[in-house]
This record gives sequence, structure tokens and C-alpha cells, in this order.
Amino acid sequence: MLPAGTGSILKLTNDSGIFSSNGCRSAGAVFPKRQMLMMAAVLSMVLCGGYGTSDKLTRFDYGQVHMGVRVNVSLYAHDQAEAEAAAGAAYKRFNELEQIMSDYRPDSELMLLCKNAYNQPIKVSEDLYVVLRRAQDVAERSDGAFDVTCGPLVQLWRAARKSKRLPSESELDEAKRHTGWVNFLVGTNSNGERFALLGKPGMRLDLGGIAKGYACDQALNAMFAAGVDRALVEAGGDMAASGGPPGTAGWPILVQGYPGGEVFLKRGALSTSGDLYQNVEIGGKKYSHIVDPRTGYGLTTRLQVSVLAPDGLTTDSLSTALSVMGEGDKAAFLAYYYGARAYFVKAKR
Repeated sequence: MLPAGTGSILKLTNDSGIFSSNGCRSAGAVFPKRQMLMMAAVLSMVLCGGYGTSDKLTRFDYGQVHMGVRVNVSLYAHDQAEAEAAAGAAYKRFNELEQIMSDYRPDSELMLLCKNAYNQPIKVSEDLYVVLRRAQDVAERSDGAFDVTCGPLVQLWRAARKSKRLPSESELDEAKRHTGWVNFLVGTNSNGERFALLGKPGMRLDLGGIAKGYACDQALNAMFAAGVDRALVEAGGDMAASGGPPGTAGWPILVQGYPGGEVFLKRGALSTSGDLYQNVEIGGKKYSHIVDPRTGYGLTTRLQVSVLAPDGLTTDSLSTALSVMGEGDKAAFLAYYYGARAYFVKAKR
């Protein structure tokens, strides 16, 4: 996130492409009531600031670290007290969700689920249920390109990034024995209670490709409840926004490869994934921080994917899935997710 009055363009390279949905709604999506609030979209890694004040609203900017990244909040409020209350509500929500979905905290709801849910259903919170249900939906529709059960593989590649040593084939094979979205069940019982069940021993869930997008959505909802409806939340490669800056058609975004070069967007979200910039070089080859659950290896495609959709829960998971699926005709996949559009950029070699 840039301070007000500064700007930079997301540097895309050649071979850009776009796919759009045909307007069909997402099948199997489950949302809590607060998730149904409208949210806004920003298609760029950079917000162009410096709008000043209008309609007695002033811009305020905040930043804190949550979920391992700096979470930036920009909002318009009537005064500092209103702004601080809204930003505080947003960060409180991030902190709540981190305690639920972190795979770094041994006492998080997610890690306790991984510890106790083998061959027995474990009750889960509404937030975790929503994220896990969407994760399984995307896993099925992407034929396993997106798979939150790939935690054992992610652990191997985290170690590889530090040691600059590739995991051995035996290590990869052992990790893959404990993965597989088809061995993970999320649902409700006859009493309407939400539950999850792991079908293999040693399974470990990783929500790195979906949790931050959902958290951005929820932060906007928290600010809306606090009386602020012109805000943008950015957490790493995930963004979501509500109303745009006063007196504008939305947040102005410059994106190379986008028709016309500039868009004015609001009420939606954007996520950008891929190995274009985040990678580790081992033995002269660059491997992404994103792991292909099907092969066990970090991506080497040198591809960046940006997804625009009505909410961050969708954009975060779809950008990760599409990074793994690669280029090609993805219209059928995107058609399941209402309003989703994807932009592909290939690095020059």
C-alpha cells in the first residue's frame, strides 16, 4: 500500500490474457449473514491516493501486521475518532481470524482440527466452515489444482526456501501420502452443526491461498458496522474495497494489459498470485512459493494471475487455483463464480 499522493503501476509483462465468467453464480457457496454485505474491488497492486477531502470526509491510512503480512487500511471518515474506531474493528477482525486459521499457531482452531479430526468429525466455527466449504468447492472444480490439504508439501517447501535445497523424491512422496482434498470432508449433521473430518492420518491443512482474502472481506464488514463504507483493505496480494473515494466513480487503478489501461472499481476484490516475483532459485531454476498439490513441486511457470470478483474469498482461492492450472481456456472454470475475471501475465524468459 502506498501513502496518499504516491503511485506506481503493477508491472505486467507480455502475453496478457483475460477470461470472464458468463454470469453464472457460484455453486455450493455458503456465506454467513455478515458475509452478504457488498464489497468492492481494486485491480492493481497499488492504490493511487491523494484525493483530499469531500463531503466532510477525510482520508486516513493505517498499517499493522497480521497473518504474516502488513495489512494496510485506507478509509474515509468524518473525523479521526470515527476512523480509528473503524480501523480498530478491522484489525480486531483480522486478529480473530488469524487465531482461527493460522497454521503457525499450534493453538489455532485450524491446527487443533488437524490434530483431532482424523476419522472423527470435529465441530468448527462459522468462519472456518465458510472458508473450508469454499476451499473444497474450488478443489473439486479445479480437479485438485487448489487443495488446502497440501500442508505437508507446503512445510517441505518452506524448509527448501530457507536451506536452498530441493526436497528429495522420497520426502515428496511421503508428504503426498498425507494429502488429498478427496480425503477431507466438510459438512453439517442432522442437527445443523458444522463439522470437518480428515480421512488420512497426518493430514495438515494450509489456508494460505484463501484465508487473507476472506479476512479482507470481513474487515470491510467490520468497518461497515462501525459506520465507514468507503474503505480499502490490502493484505499481501489480496485487496478488497467498499465504496470508492468521495466524488469518484471508484478507486482508479492502472493495470498493464487491461483494456484501456485504467479502471475505476468499487464493491469487489482483487487477488494476485503466481511465481513471477515470489520464488526461490535452486540449482539455477526458480521455484514458486505456490506448490502444485498434484506434483508436489513449487511452480516453475513464471506466470502471474490476477482475479477480480465481488469478494476476496473468491479472488484469493481462484488466483491460487489458476496459478496452478496455468494458461489456457479457463472460461468454464470461472463461469461457476459470479462476476469473476482473470488476467494472465507471462514473464519474459
